[in-house]
Amino acid sequence: MDIFRYHRGSTPLLVSIPHCGIHLPPAIAAVMTAVGRATPDTDWHVDRLYDFAAGLGASVLAATHSRYVVDLNRPPDDAPLYPGADTTGLCPTTTFARQPIYEAGAEPDDDAITTRIAAYWRPYHDRLAGALARIEARHGIALLFDAHSIRSEVPRLFDGRLADLNLGTGGGGSAAAELERRLAKICANAKGYTSVLNGRFTGGYITRAYGRPAAGVHAVQLELSQITYMLEDPPYTYLPERAERIRPLLERLLGEMLDWANGAATRADR
Repeated sequence: MDIFRYHRGSTPLLVSIPHCGIHLPPAIAAVMTAVGRATPDTDWHVDRLYDFAAGLGASVLAATHSRYVVDLNRPPDDAPLYPGADTTGLCPTTTFARQPIYEAGAEPDDDAITTRIAAYWRPYHDRLAGALARIEARHGIALLFDAHSIRSEVPRLFDGRLADLNLGTGGGGSAAAELERRLAKICANAKGYTSVLNGRFTGGYITRAYGRPAAGVHAVQLELSQITYMLEDPPYTYLPERAERIRPLLERLLGEMLDWANGAATRADR
């Protein structure tokens, strides 16, 4: 199976979806627990939720393999994204609910992790970096929207219920302040939804590593609460009525990014 699906668009926008995959290579699945093989921490249906993005002219990069194989939104040295906070790593061994992903003694060792980085992590990031470079060279600017979702309540990671819309810009370092302000305003004004900017989720490795505003690359992450569009418990059903309510908001966010980029290009030409 291909490691990712990639659609090349015509605008400065790239949508990355690193956690929507559910595929497990047979050799890895064979040593997993039943819970691990069920991949409960998947960003379920996010590729479906954003299937309008290509129609906006965006490039779209979506993973096919589970984050349990290797987490594409973690640094390759597995340095913690949120020092002091509990989280899962580059090759997780427990779920968000602290359940074992592997049978006892079958957890990936250093050699296995190195192999997974080369086989799965590196190709995704090579394509991501290459696409952004191509976009910036063509348009003079590149926009990266890293699309994620998570259960509304995960006691291991945060207290209480998560905001519906969790916008992250690496604490303000991965995107221009005006772009951040415009996107945060859309989220804050979204009727019926709660939102936060750079709250519990400020952006993972992808947002922080690729967002370089001074070089013309602006990256934002949206961590969407799954309760806004799906059944959060098995069988993780996509709920069209809920999804069709949130999708116009997501489309507005991507559209706002493109509008801002067009304005930035116009100002640069003056």
